[in-house]
Amino acid sequence: MHALNKNRPLRRVMLASAATVSGIVMLLALKPHTSPTVVTGSVAPAPSSSASAAPGATGGTGSGSSDSGKSGKSGRSGSSSTGTKTVTGDTVQTRWGPVQVRVTIKNGKITDVTAVQYPQDNPRDQQINSYALPQLRSEALAAQSAKIDTVSGATYTSGGYQQSLQSALDSAGL
Repeated sequence: MHALNKNRPLRRVMLASAATVSGIVMLLALKPHTSPTVVTGSVAPAPSSSASAAPGATGGTGSGSSDSGKSGKSGRSGSSSTGTKTVTGDTVQTRWGPVQVRVTIKNGKITDVTAVQYPQDNPRDQQINSYALPQLRSEALAAQSAKIDTVSGATYTSGGYQQSLQSALDSAGL
């Protein structure tokens, strides 16, 4: 006998309903791949400690504080090679939330990297970032650039971290 014969219409209705529900569940479980995007215009101004260090390093002319807002060539030869400078990178929107990095540079070397924003909406985000962020920080300090390895299990956070770190280094003139 055929499973969908005309003598048993209820069986056809049940099979059609089960197939429909299964299809909807599979569609809702599908998560499309999206690459991280950079949100522009959200760069925080440099703290006053870097502004006060830059004029002292350049002889008090005031050109050091005006260079800190630019990412051009003049910032590269002036305040980035001497003194301490703190720069916050762009906020990068990832699949799981925003990532933003703050970099401290002293005498042209990266001395500290801090994650200002990172995904922490649920316990899984907190668990992943509790081991990923220290690894990313140590990689950045060792590499002295944004060319760092991705942390396994934290691919999106790692990508956002790298992009925000690169934007901070670009703003600092490195």
